[in-house]
This record gives sequence, structure tokens and C-alpha cells, in this order.
Amino acid sequence: MTVIKNKEQRVGVFIDTQNLYHSARNLYKARVNFGAVLKEAVAGRKLVRAVAYVITSETGEEKNFFDALEKLGIETKTKDLQVFYGGFKKGDWDVGLAVDAIKFAPKLDAVVLVAGDGDYVPMVEYIQSMGTQVEAISFGKSTSGKLREAVDDFIDLSLNPKKYLIGMK
Repeated sequence: MTVIKNKEQRVGVFIDTQNLYHSARNLYKARVNFGAVLKEAVAGRKLVRAVAYVITSETGEEKNFFDALEKLGIETKTKDLQVFYGGFKKGDWDVGLAVDAIKFAPKLDAVVLVAGDGDYVPMVEYIQSMGTQVEAISFGKSTSGKLREAVDDFIDLSLNPKKYLIGMK
């Protein structure tokens, strides 16, 4: 499929915040500039919806971060961090993000997944079968090869990390 990006396209951006956060921290010891990532994802097209899927901790220390996302025009969907017996912690939104992307795909010309997780490949293929273009934007060094192959376009944030990171050393 040829990738089409024109200013008339309706775009939805779905951000796996944990995925991007951990990639930036592990690869660069820095934080993500979500404003720059959103601008790259939209690429001058009509933004219909941008949603960041986030995890809340017991301390609530992430409130300022959530407020910053909302100021950028990014809706936040929150889920509490699960703490299991023995201290194991889990927090992910993979299914919620996938359901929302599938739900909104018929109203969009392009779905932009901001994540590098290969678990999203079935979602990508399903949305493409509906006739909607699917793009991914993530740090290439931590992105699944299967996801890169499945999407119609992949933007590698690792090619210019200073543009997409805050506090990069």
C-alpha cells in the first residue's frame, strides 16, 4: 500500500505512554517530548483525536504530566497500577488502546499508533482490512520488526532523538 499523507486526511493518534516512556528511559535516560511526537504523528493533517493511555500510581505524582498532555490537546485515559502479592506490579493498556483504535478507524483516514510493541500487529492488520491506513511512530531500537513490517509507514524517533526527548544527555 502506498502511504498517503495530505492535509485533508482525518487522523487519530493512539499513544501507549508506558511503551514510549520506558523506551526513552532505557535507551536515552531521558523523557519523551510528547508535543514533538504528536506534531510528527499528525504531519499537518486534520487531528480528529489524540489519546494517551496512562497508568496512575498510588502516590498520584503523575498528575502534572497528565495535565501537560491535556494542554497539548491529548486526551488521557487512566488506569490504576495493579500491585500483586509479592510486590509484582503491572500496568498496561494494550487491549484498551486496540479497542479504541478499532472503534475509531471507520471515522479516520489514518490511525497513528505511538508504540513499538509487536502485540499490536493483529490490530494493525484488522484496521488495514477495513481500508484505513495504519502508521506507527516509536524508537526504532526498541520496536518490534513484525510491527514495522505490518504498518503502512513507520517513523523512527531514534533517527533524531534530540527532537523528541527532554533532558537527553
